[in-house]
Amino acid sequence: MNTERAKITVRGAVQGVGFRPFVYRLALEFALRGWVLNSSQGVFIEVEGPGEAVRQFLAALEKSRPPRAIIQSLEYSFLDPAGYEGFEIRTSEEGGKKCALIMPDVATCADCIRELLDPGDRRYRYPFINCTNCGPRFSILEALPYDRPNTTMKRFAMCPECEREYEDPLDRRFHAEPIACPRCGPRIELWDAAGTALGHPLHKSAHVLREGKILALKGLGGFQLLVDARNQEAVARLRERKRRERKPLGVLYPTLEAVRAVCEVSEQEERLLVSPERPIVLLRRRPGGDVAPAVAPENPNLGVMLPCTPLHHLLMVELGFPLVATSGNLSDEPICTEEHEALERLAGIADFFLVHDRPIARHVDDSVTRVMSGREMVLRRARGYAPLPLRGKETSPCVLAVGAHLKNSVALSVGRDVFISQHIGDLETSQAYAAFRKVAADFQRLYEAKPEVIACDLHPDYLSTKYAAQLSAPLHPVQHHWAHVLSCMAENELEPPVLGVSWDGTGYGADGTIWGGEFLVAREDGFERAAHFRQFRLAGGGAAIRQPRRAALGLLFEMWGEKAFRRRDLAPVRSFSDTELALLEQMLEKKVNSPVTSSAGRLFDAVASLLDLDHEVSFEGEAAMKLEFAVREGTEGSYPFKMGEVIDWQPMVEEMLGESPGVAAAKFHNTLAEIVAAAARFCGEEKVVLTGGCFQNRYLTERCILRLRDSGFRPYWHQRVPPNDGGIALGQVLSAARYDRVSQQSPLCAWQSPENSLR
Repeated sequence: MNTERAKITVRGAVQGVGFRPFVYRLALEFALRGWVLNSSQGVFIEVEGPGEAVRQFLAALEKSRPPRAIIQSLEYSFLDPAGYEGFEIRTSEEGGKKCALIMPDVATCADCIRELLDPGDRRYRYPFINCTNCGPRFSILEALPYDRPNTTMKRFAMCPECEREYEDPLDRRFHAEPIACPRCGPRIELWDAAGTALGHPLHKSAHVLREGKILALKGLGGFQLLVDARNQEAVARLRERKRRERKPLGVLYPTLEAVRAVCEVSEQEERLLVSPERPIVLLRRRPGGDVAPAVAPENPNLGVMLPCTPLHHLLMVELGFPLVATSGNLSDEPICTEEHEALERLAGIADFFLVHDRPIARHVDDSVTRVMSGREMVLRRARGYAPLPLRGKETSPCVLAVGAHLKNSVALSVGRDVFISQHIGDLETSQAYAAFRKVAADFQRLYEAKPEVIACDLHPDYLSTKYAAQLSAPLHPVQHHWAHVLSCMAENELEPPVLGVSWDGTGYGADGTIWGGEFLVAREDGFERAAHFRQFRLAGGGAAIRQPRRAALGLLFEMWGEKAFRRRDLAPVRSFSDTELALLEQMLEKKVNSPVTSSAGRLFDAVASLLDLDHEVSFEGEAAMKLEFAVREGTEGSYPFKMGEVIDWQPMVEEMLGESPGVAAAKFHNTLAEIVAAAARFCGEEKVVLTGGCFQNRYLTERCILRLRDSGFRPYWHQRVPPNDGGIALGQVLSAARYDRVSQQSPLCAWQSPENSLR
């Protein structure tokens, strides 16, 4: 008999997904001997037996892998037989470069749900049931490799029954690191606002929610605030206490059938809702429904999710009606992760606290998604998705990218992988900035990585940029919209030349002005700003972001000068008093605190105000959302514009005035799509990427895709990486890596100025 031995290294998302028991069963199936173990680099395997059986094993290893496993590389070599006598699962190895992928937290699987609701099962109604196919991963991991002693579960000693399951390679819970049961695992308690335990936590939690009270629930990656979604008064009270005036709130439904009763659900949207990631999915609402108007005011969409943890499942079984489920924080703060911290930070918001004693290693918010042009798009990348990486074609220097100021996330490149952190949020508060610093340090610690380059935004006043400047490694500043373009290119595996359409609210330009309506041609050595929207001034700077009417006034002033202030027939002008108008006129004429911008986001704001849809906003993008929602479906046609290196919107705005808001909103969006197609012709690039926060707008994005395809171009857009600033860090990493490769210099060279990263 021809005996052979194969030495195999498997890299990818192969820890915490049942990969070792899968290998064990596969080896037994082919009567092979040897061993398998986890390491910081992945999974190592040696198998020995008849040559044909070894080759069949290798073929089945990738083809029949566990459903949650992701194999990035499978390398093997043949060696002389070692004389193994059986097949075993060996203790994990530590040491060496840490490059194994960390699995995201995974929603409760169907097998565990059946056991959870089975009165005859020993884990009946146990809120922490899990197996190798589901449960916490990233939120409990403290170090690699992913083994129980390296998780927050190390404080819970397994009972004999759990230990037997944990050690049995043929059991579904073999090396399920969070394994627990009512005898040996974490427990829940219901606390009042003073932190006093009340007993019967699930039953009483359901009772207080029925009464319209606000419940803070400690979930997988932090606290959520829950309230009866049908109760208008209760939802309004939550908004007031949380200081979240009008921004839509997510809704947790007990079943898919309950979601279908209130929302349109496509096949792809259903897949997202029931997927192991269990994100919030933006769905089109049906008329009527049982959700209070305060949940998503004047919004035709609803952010919906299904239960993702055993605790959520049990609560939904108790209640049977939808709950608002929003982040456990004040607006602009990170979510709470520890119960005593929650008592302090959520005091005055939550009436009761449903807590547990399993520590959370890091905060992880709910992810937000929608279906765009037949594909899934992640708008907020967190639970279920982070920290899975994008894999590049080449090994790059170790780069830490610190992202932008809003919707911040960080990224770290290790070899060919770029690991993108969970959503951190806007760096507007000391708590948010502290969370940002913690995540940046956490990524470096997990992978024992020492960055050779720190990539940051070009804006010198961003807190993330200031943080980057304090670090010891050389700094690589990256222009904001170029980072957006590189992010979308990386996700779609594109190489230059590419036309990047990068539209958002704001970004520091290479010329010191505010960019945001950019057409950047990606070259091998950088980018060329091929075109941009005509600039206009923002009276009051940051105040114009909060008041779209100021953006509208700046737009009108750019068109007509001082005559704009006499047009009382126009809604934004009419919204100001004579005194206010006189002050704003002076600001614009004297160019005092009135920066110029090419921003598409501010153009959306200005048009929303001109159409009398919104003059003051309570959250970023509110005016643009109202403009999208105002679109009268089926409206065709567009407005004129002037194409060139500076794209003039004045003909569009002048023709728009006087038309009904529904028609004008539709034709405005249609015109933007025509501008994108015209810019593609103007630049002459076949591949066009659509990136930046404006492309969260479904009508705009789908219209642009349609017009580009009709014109013979190939459009690309985001899928797993957010189009908004949550994707900036990825682009920053790519900029640093590309600069190193193109310049043929060491990444350790000194950066003399921001312009070094631009072309």
